[in-house]
Amino acid sequence: MRGIARQLNTLTGGKLHPDAVTLFGLAMHVPIAILIATQHHLWAAVFLVVFGLFDTLDGELARLQNRSSERGMLLDASTDRMKEVLIYMGAAYVFAMSDFPGEAVWAVAACGASLCVSYIKAKGEGVVALKKTIPHHELNHLFKDGVAPFEVRMLIVVLGLLTGQLVFAVAVIAILAAFTAVQRLILISRRL
Repeated sequence: MRGIARQLNTLTGGKLHPDAVTLFGLAMHVPIAILIATQHHLWAAVFLVVFGLFDTLDGELARLQNRSSERGMLLDASTDRMKEVLIYMGAAYVFAMSDFPGEAVWAVAACGASLCVSYIKAKGEGVVALKKTIPHHELNHLFKDGVAPFEVRMLIVVLGLLTGQLVFAVAVIAILAAFTAVQRLILISRRL
């Protein structure tokens, strides 16, 4: 992604802002959610991988242009949560319209548990930041531990889409994300 970021930066004369990449990646998750909801799972998986890489691309571009900032971190983390909500909305819709509509509860659980993972991380970072002066790039990586961070959850979604086992994948995410939330809560509590 570093090479692609360099090429994009050169092609645009350094005018492509990393935030634009972040926001474009978010916008492209709307059609991904629609593809999931309409059971075009192969295309959803392909686009999820392609636009998932934008998470790395925006960061590489920001570092290349010396634009890394707390504001960029906030935008990146916030849009990641929005992307996840969109994906689970698509999954919930397809589950609710199936012969087993009760499976939609797994999408709700996966969404809720995933948001808890991020909330606990953010809250922990906020408390630590109040107590210590830590550079934002270090603070962002302080509490990334756990079995199911964002990237792993998205990989599980992609695998579920490709194998036709989306319900199973979303249920696994719900369980692993809940476990990750507890892991992070324990880690942060010990750190404090």
